[in-house]
Amino acid sequence: MQHPLIQESIYEVRGQKIMLDRDLAKLYEVPVKSLNLAVKRNADRFPPDFMFKLTKEEFSNLRFQTETSSWGGNRYLPYAFTELGVSMLSSVLHSSRAIHMNILIMRTFVFIRQNVHTYQELAEEMEEIKQRVGNHSEQLELLYEAIENFLDAKAEKISWENRERIGFKKA
Repeated sequence: MQHPLIQESIYEVRGQKIMLDRDLAKLYEVPVKSLNLAVKRNADRFPPDFMFKLTKEEFSNLRFQTETSSWGGNRYLPYAFTELGVSMLSSVLHSSRAIHMNILIMRTFVFIRQNVHTYQELAEEMEEIKQRVGNHSEQLELLYEAIENFLDAKAEKISWENRERIGFKKA
């Protein structure tokens, strides 16, 4: 079961799927400041592969995908939580809402990982087919074109036969 807001909140930065502190705070229904304060109080639970601060460049690359503050922009660079960091948040935030959302977020990360694997397999199969076809591609294109022409002619004939007739009726 995936939550659309969760999927929209997962970005790729530094080759990792991450979620921003503001998106997590929104999902957990806590202020961003409270979320970050809870994390800072438990800093030893969040090594760099669990959480990191975005650089200005990374943040500007994500800016078009995220909201900005009503004060004319963000006043700080957001924290990015990897899948491991989001998982660790459940040990820091103890509300039932946080626990429920953590379960949904973990399921969404798994769902995305499974789909990426499936798409990679499909891309590899397509590449393999292209390589097998090789110099026959022109012949295949001609074959596809002939099939399309045949189907178009067949559809035109059917529409001609099914047209509404006008004029005299035979008795």
